[in-house]
Amino acid sequence: IQISDNWPGYSLDLFTYPQHYYGDLEYVLIPHGIIVDRTERLAKDIMQDIGDNDIVVLCVLKGGYKFCADLVEHIKNLSRNSERFISMKVDFVRLKSYHNDQSMQDMQIIGGDGLSKLTGKVSFLCVLLTLFFLFCKDIVGTGRTMKVLLNNIEKYKPKMIKVASLLVKRTSRPDGYRPDYYGFEIPDLFVVGYALDYNEHFRDLNHICVINDHGKAKYRV
Repeated sequence: IQISDNWPGYSLDLFTYPQHYYGDLEYVLIPHGIIVDRTERLAKDIMQDIGDNDIVVLCVLKGGYKFCADLVEHIKNLSRNSERFISMKVDFVRLKSYHNDQSMQDMQIIGGDGLSKLTGKVSFLCVLLTLFFLFCKDIVGTGRTMKVLLNNIEKYKPKMIKVASLLVKRTSRPDGYRPDYYGFEIPDLFVVGYALDYNEHFRDLNHICVINDHGKAKYRV
């Protein structure tokens, strides 16, 4: 699903959201209900593609945890209601590549000590936002974040690696990479909500919204 650059979004007055964020947001880009329905469709597509393989789901924290949890739950529900049982294990890594709303030069990978279990397995990376499209003036392409992570995973020789992402940012300098499954292609905006944060705030916001300048200043560190 592509959201155009001139899409005005939905008025905040049409939805409920935490009162402590009043005045901090521009508009709702993607309502929670649409996120849930689209994630269910992604789960169906994944189920059709993986065959009889057991999978290891690698959740990229912190922003990916809600998307990962919802996607895994949808896959489990589909598995329970079909003749094919899919065995899933979940592990977690954390990527740190932002300071306020700017991408940092160096990226840190934290966790994932048990990644040896990926050997010979089908692996899914669940990320809320494709970090390789995050925008930084001094990095051409900005594909390095996902490439660093994939390189770390590939050394364990998994049978197959697939990337599932809820969002893909459309930027002026993409490197041509696309995840195997993604929910929405969005304009080059700084978005929050559905576990995507700005300095640890807005994770409790169910909708995906565009933060305004007041919100950035309020929560800047």
